[in-house]
Amino acid sequence: MKMIKAIIRPEAADDVIDGLEGAGFFSLTKIDVFGRGKQKGITVGIIHYDELPKTVIMLVVEDKSVEEVAKLIKYKAYTGNCGDGKIFITPVDDAYTIRTGVSGL
Repeated sequence: MKMIKAIIRPEAADDVIDGLEGAGFFSLTKIDVFGRGKQKGITVGIIHYDELPKTVIMLVVEDKSVEEVAKLIKYKAYTGNCGDGKIFITPVDDAYTIRTGVSGL
């Protein structure tokens, strides 16, 4: 199992989530955050915005689905401009259900 965390533009979040649902990936977490990447914020006129709004989408998928999910996120979140986002993929060793205490994915 792998955890996929995608940091994307907020305006792309609904398209990405709809695309994931359409592909059969229903369980995810969406978090509204602020941050900056390589562009170090944005300057509009004389005002510099150091941190920009972003959305983090997290989901855990089978190893065989990682490429499909990453490709879908890249396609749905792409604008071609700085700040489109980043996708992080990490291994998941185990998980616990809080209510029952049962371990296992």
